[in-house]
Amino acid sequence: MNRVAAVDCGTNSIRLLITDGHHDLHRDMRIVRLGQGVDATGEFAPDALARTRAALAEYAEVMRTHDVSAVRMVATSAARDVRNRDEFFSMTAEILGSVVPGAHAEVITGDEEARLSFTGAVAELDSAAAPFVVVDLGGGSTEVVLGDGDGVRAGYSTDIGCVRLTERCLPSDPPTDAEVAAAREVVRDKLAEALQVVPVRQAHTWVGVAGTFTTIAALAQNLTIYDPAAIHLSTVPFDRLLPVCEQLITMTRQQRAALGPMHEGRVDVIGGGAIVVQELAAVLGERAGIAALTVSEHDILDGIAASILT
Repeated sequence: MNRVAAVDCGTNSIRLLITDGHHDLHRDMRIVRLGQGVDATGEFAPDALARTRAALAEYAEVMRTHDVSAVRMVATSAARDVRNRDEFFSMTAEILGSVVPGAHAEVITGDEEARLSFTGAVAELDSAAAPFVVVDLGGGSTEVVLGDGDGVRAGYSTDIGCVRLTERCLPSDPPTDAEVAAAREVVRDKLAEALQVVPVRQAHTWVGVAGTFTTIAALAQNLTIYDPAAIHLSTVPFDRLLPVCEQLITMTRQQRAALGPMHEGRVDVIGGGAIVVQELAAVLGERAGIAALTVSEHDILDGIAASILT
């Protein structure tokens, strides 16, 4: 049976999915922080490129083991505007081309990123809960997408994510009240851009994807370890969601690191992500009457795989 590999390389993490379209054969995630310092310097840091190369080389070995026939690697926010992007793309072409001749990474637009995220996120959801507003909260950007079983109605990618927001606004440990207030203003301005394009008033269900959302869901369930099966398609009411976010924002990094479901690569940036989640909850509660978050473990990575198989 045809086996394909999907790779999602974002600002904070790089992830791999190998599937035959019926069964997931392998999933993996590594925190490589490719977008380290990009917001300030406009370039990929050498250390970040080295971490990404090492992870991708390991993924290539897994692809060969599973004898994949096709691979699609998507690079999102961090790779769109950097000055030394050629170094990144040469590296990915070398490694991926050793698995499938001609394979290489591609930068997708924010609109394409939003569409792929939506496709992956809603595949297992009951269409009766549509329209869905899917939010993919990444390291460098956040995609807000409205749609239903027939596809995307509207989407927007705004250049704010947990890494970018933390580097820009939240240098202290723990962040000061003034830093948090400044971060909220940035988030509100960026979300206002998205909400001019995406009519979230039409939404019936809010679906959150990516690591900030899934980690918050794990904490809301009081899990002692990260359990994807318990998190996938779970629902978190706002009266549980918002206090968890507030705790993450005000905690020190050491306190966050002690939380059982917390990945070490999210410790320093999840407070920024939690601010975005709180601001989204306020908007969706006010405009759409939504009072809970549904969390999906499936996201853009699954959308990338589906795009190869179709």
